[in-house]
Amino acid sequence: MDAALDQLFASIGTGAELRRINCHHNYTEMEHHHGKEVWLTRKGAIRARKGDLGVVPGSMGTSSYIVAGLGSPASYNSCSHGAGRRLSRSQARRTLTVESLTEQMGARAWDRDKAERLLDEHPDSYKDIDRVMADQADLAAVVHTLRQVLNYKGA
Repeated sequence: MDAALDQLFASIGTGAELRRINCHHNYTEMEHHHGKEVWLTRKGAIRARKGDLGVVPGSMGTSSYIVAGLGSPASYNSCSHGAGRRLSRSQARRTLTVESLTEQMGARAWDRDKAERLLDEHPDSYKDIDRVMADQADLAAVVHTLRQVLNYKGA
């Protein structure tokens, strides 16, 4: 993170880090829930204890959210990690088109030259992130909405 911020600020010419959010998903951790020590696996989920800050991404063409956990015991202090897939990667490659991906990405900066390889990340292959956020309003509160202007898919 330090190296990425250094490069960003050098490129822009200015900048300052306001807050760092350390949020990961798909992990197992020993935690205390319902009176017991348990191994808890969060697959597609992030920890959302009361006040925990997290990042809930949409697809490469939609908004993402900074959230604060609400500490729901029923969810083991968790909330979703993101929109979640609507189509499998292979279904997306078979049914979605480069043209529709290009249209949905609009004016965002992205790897247009890799559009065919990115079909499995097409926004239509994911659930509606706004619906996901509404459905988990009892698990995490939206602190900030991020509007995407750049998308880079690592290889």
